[in-house]
Amino acid sequence: MKTVLNIIGAIAVVLGILGIFLPLLPTTPFLLLASACFARGSTRLHGWLLGNRVCGEYLRNYEAGRGIPARAKVTVLVLLWASIGYSATAVGHVALKAMLVCVALWVTIYLVRFVPTCQRSNDNAG
Repeated sequence: MKTVLNIIGAIAVVLGILGIFLPLLPTTPFLLLASACFARGSTRLHGWLLGNRVCGEYLRNYEAGRGIPARAKVTVLVLLWASIGYSATAVGHVALKAMLVCVALWVTIYLVRFVPTCQRSNDNAG
């Protein structure tokens, strides 16, 4: 079972990395899935993912229930709406445009309402 979890985790990492560059492929859910799989399948791989300099801090904060920093939320939302806006202008069908906007709205609502906002560990709170 641990091997299956590690394979699923590895696939999720690859999909998460692709999600950085592809507008409709989400990065965060795949990295959270990878973290969950690695936590049960390999402490070494889980530690590697949590220690990653790009996404490790975000995963550690999320797993601890602290959420993500406000700056990261703003960055995600700006990039999301820019990529969705570009994609919506590139497609000709109104139904596809509506679907893209709906996806962006749901992600925005999820980030703003359900994901807690934390301060970065290197920020001063004063």
